[in-house]
Amino acid sequence: MKLLIIRFSSIGDIVLTTPVIRCLKKHFPEAEIHFATKKAYHPVLYGNPYLSKIHLLHNDWPEFAQSFEGCAFDAVIDLHKNLRSKKLLQLIRHNQSKSFDKLNIEKWLLTAFKLNFLPSIHIVDRYLAAAQFLGVRNDNEGLDYFIPADAVVDYNDLPTTHHAGFYALVIGAAHATKRLPTTKLMALVQKIQHPVILLGGKDDAAAGEAIAAVDPFKIYNACGKFSLNESADLIRKSHLVISHDTGLMHVAAALKKPVFSIWGNTVPAFGMTPYYGKYAIPENQYEVSHLSCRPCSKIGYDRCPLGHFNCMEMQAIDGLAADVNNFGKR
Repeated sequence: MKLLIIRFSSIGDIVLTTPVIRCLKKHFPEAEIHFATKKAYHPVLYGNPYLSKIHLLHNDWPEFAQSFEGCAFDAVIDLHKNLRSKKLLQLIRHNQSKSFDKLNIEKWLLTAFKLNFLPSIHIVDRYLAAAQFLGVRNDNEGLDYFIPADAVVDYNDLPTTHHAGFYALVIGAAHATKRLPTTKLMALVQKIQHPVILLGGKDDAAAGEAIAAVDPFKIYNACGKFSLNESADLIRKSHLVISHDTGLMHVAAALKKPVFSIWGNTVPAFGMTPYYGKYAIPENQYEVSHLSCRPCSKIGYDRCPLGHFNCMEMQAIDGLAADVNNFGKR
């Protein structure tokens, strides 16, 4: 039996598909499970033991299509449901396929008119619903993230001040309206009574330097210094994770870390909160819930459409810091 899962992007969305991969393999132990994604996200799936092959799309569609030569799939599960995934479905040989429900109309009603018709169902369960036609059910084991051995970070690569333990603070996000302003992050780390490692990409390095300058002994700026999987290992080594609504938040949930999630233009009602399955892992959400302009987008913007950015500027940093410090005393 040969099965294919399609999800082209991005980090968090792909991590959220991992229960589908695992549950398919549990249900069909002898099956070959293939996954189609963009080359940039290969590290997310690289170490997954349930996958037989990963098909990578870079810039060359003919080369991508060639990777499916000789493949005839018994079933395809489309967890992206866009023009590219439909094109792939038309290209490959398969007996049956199923796409997940993106709920685009419901999301549009919520962002445009603040009318919430979204079901109270996590996106993981909606992904798994797309596999139910194969008899697959949720095993409630949560998300998976497998860190390759060559991505394990040596403690000697970290400051000695952080060897006894640290908190991870994810300062990045793909869109500015998902990120706390640097000044708010500076205020937050100043109040946290524990060593902190800042995580993010190369684009976050300058902001990380400004934040770390608040207390260079307590705060280590790791932004842009480690690969995705190495950053995941730093999350695994951390005591807890503070994060915006971004990919590393879901990596933290996959690694069963307590998450303090900060929400700006997006809302937990979209069904993409940290997912733990049956595991009772503490998780705290922080949002300015009374704003009539939230959510303004299901993804995000480069700047606040209304100019005030109240969804982040009004975040209660004192309360967040107090919750983090109190958690650390448990």
